[in-house]
Amino acid sequence: MAERLLAPFLDDVQARRPSTHLSLSRVGVTGVEKVVRIGVGESEQLFYAELECFVDLNPGQKGAHMSRFEETVNEAIDEVVLGEAFKAETLAAHIAERVRDAQDALRAEVTIAARYPEHKTTPASGALTQEIYTLFGSAAASAKGTRRLVGVQAQGMTACPCAQEMVAARSHERLVEEGFSEDEIARILNVVPVATHNQRGLGTLWLGCVEECDKSIDALALLEIVEQSMSSEIYELMKRSDEVEVVEKAHRRPRFVEDCVREAIRMALERFGDLREDAFIMSRQENLETIHQHNVVAERYGLVGELAGELASDDHVLHHTSMREWLAASS
Repeated sequence: MAERLLAPFLDDVQARRPSTHLSLSRVGVTGVEKVVRIGVGESEQLFYAELECFVDLNPGQKGAHMSRFEETVNEAIDEVVLGEAFKAETLAAHIAERVRDAQDALRAEVTIAARYPEHKTTPASGALTQEIYTLFGSAAASAKGTRRLVGVQAQGMTACPCAQEMVAARSHERLVEEGFSEDEIARILNVVPVATHNQRGLGTLWLGCVEECDKSIDALALLEIVEQSMSSEIYELMKRSDEVEVVEKAHRRPRFVEDCVREAIRMALERFGDLREDAFIMSRQENLETIHQHNVVAERYGLVGELAGELASDDHVLHHTSMREWLAASS
C-alpha cells in the first residue's frame, strides 16, 4: 500500500503506460495569458495575448507534462520576445518548436491571439480614431519542418442586397403611382441610396506558409483586405459627416456574407500572388443579423493552387483543404 502511494514520487507518472493503448490527437493548455512584444508593420509594441499549446500524445504515454507548457512559454517570452520583436506567426513557431522538444513529442501546435490597436482617420472629417483588432499567429512544428499561419480579425458593416432589391421594387411601384416615368425612376434609384437592413460583420482572414514565406505577409495588408471585403469599414469615433459617408458607402455596396468571403479570397490571391501553390488561405465572415435572431456565417479555405484554379475556371473544386489538414501535413 505504501509503495503504491509513494509511486508518484518515485517515477514519472506521465511517462507510464496508459490503461488504454490509444494515441491522442491533441493534448495541451488553453487560456495562457501573457504580455508579448510583437512586430506589426514598421512598429513593435507590447500586447496582451492569449496562447494555446498542444502536442500529440503517443499511445504508450499516460499524459503530457502540463507544467512544461508554461515553463516553455515563459522561456520563449524571455529569450525571444524580450530580445527581439517577431511577427506573431514567427513567435508561435519558436514556441511550438520549444514545446515539441520539451515534451519529446512528434508534433506541437501553438496559437497566439493578440488584441492590438491601429490609429485610423475617418473618411469625411479626418478625425483620428483608435480601432482595436485581433492578430493571430499559429504554427505546427514537427521533424519535417514548421508550418506557420498569420491571421487577422476585424469588424465592418454589410448591407443586405436581397432586402435592398425588394425595397427598390416597392419604391418603383410608388413612384409609378406618383406619375414618374421609367427613365425618371431609373435616375432616382441610381442617385438615391436605397434602404436595406444592415449587419455588423466580423471578418477573419488567415494565410499559411510552409517554413518561411517567400514574401513577408503584412498583417496590415490582411486587415485592409478584410475591411474592404465588407460593404463598408466602421469606426469607433465618427462625426456626422463620417456617419453619412459610411452608411451611404455600405448601401451602394450591398453584400451577402458569402460575397465578403469570396471578395476576401480574391483580393488575397491578387495581393499575395507570389505565394506557392501549397500555401493556405482561409476566409471566414460572420454577420450579426438585425432583423433575425440568428447570425449568418460563410467560410472558404483551401490551398492557393486550389483556389486560384477554381477562380480561373468554371470548375467546382470538391475537396477544400482545411486548416487542420494543412497543419497535419507537417507531420
